[in-house]
Amino acid sequence: MNRKDFIKIISGGAAMASIQPLYNWSKSLHEEDEKLPVLFIGHGSPMNAIEDNEFSKRWQQMGKEIPTPKAVVVVSAHWLTKGTMVTAMPNPKTIHDFGGFPQALFDVQYPAPGSPELATEIQKLITNPAVELDHDWGLDHGTWSVVKHMYPDADIPVLQLSIDYYKPAAYHYELAKQLLSLRKKGVLIIGSGNMVHNLRMVAWDKLNQPEYGYDWALEMNAIFKEKITNGFHKELIQYEKLNKAATLAIPSPDHYYPLLYILALQTENDKVEFFNDKAVGGSLTMTSVKIG
Repeated sequence: MNRKDFIKIISGGAAMASIQPLYNWSKSLHEEDEKLPVLFIGHGSPMNAIEDNEFSKRWQQMGKEIPTPKAVVVVSAHWLTKGTMVTAMPNPKTIHDFGGFPQALFDVQYPAPGSPELATEIQKLITNPAVELDHDWGLDHGTWSVVKHMYPDADIPVLQLSIDYYKPAAYHYELAKQLLSLRKKGVLIIGSGNMVHNLRMVAWDKLNQPEYGYDWALEMNAIFKEKITNGFHKELIQYEKLNKAATLAIPSPDHYYPLLYILALQTENDKVEFFNDKAVGGSLTMTSVKIG
C-alpha cells in the first residue's frame, strides 16, 4: 500500500469516528408515537433549589408524572446573550449566578451530563438564526434549581439554549417553532422564568404571607392564564398591549421570554394544565404550565 492510499484510509476512518457519536444520537432520537409535553416553570427564588416546599414538591411530582426524557433542554431567563447559543460540552458546570444566599446553596452541585451530539442536532434544526455551540456556560440556577428536583439522580443529559436579549418577542416565538420535532424524539423542553416578575416591587416583609399578590400582579396573572388557555399566542407575544399593568408585571422581558418558547411548541389538541399557581411577595407569580 502506498503512502497516499494509507492517508486516505486513515483520514476516512477519522472522519467516520468523528460523526459516529452524532449518528448514534440521531438514531436513538427516533420519533415516538406520543409527544412529550413542554413545560414553563416559574422558578422563583434560588432557595427553592434546597427547600422542601410546595413548589419544589410539585417539581418532584412532575418529574414522576411525565415520561422519562432522553434529554432535557432548558431556556433559562438567566442566560442572556447576543445571538443564540446552545451548551455543547459533555459535562456542564453548575453555575451559582446569585449572591447573598446561604453557603448551603453555593455548595449545591448538579453534575448532569451534557450532550454535544444533541447540541449539534439542535444547531441543525434551527436554520434561522445560526446557532453557536457554546463550551463556556453550563447550567445556571434557572435550570438546576428546578431540574435537580425533577431528576435528582442527575443521570439525564441537560442542555441550555440561550435567549438573544437583543431580539423582540416574536423572534423568540418563531425560533422556538423549529424545535418542535424534538417533542416526538424524547426531549423535554422547559422554559424557566416567571410570568409576573418585578423584583424592585417585592414586598419583602410579605414573603411568608401565603399567596400575597398586588392587585395588578393578580390581574396580569389571570390575563396570562386566560390567553394561554385559549391559545391567543399573538396577544401574548404583544404582551405590552394586554393591559396597562403589563409594564409592572414585565418591567424587562428576560423572565417572560421562556414562556414564548413553550407556547411556540404547542400543537393542536394539546392539553393545558397550570400548576404552582400562586403569587409570592406581591410582585412575583410562580404560575407554571404544562402543555401536552
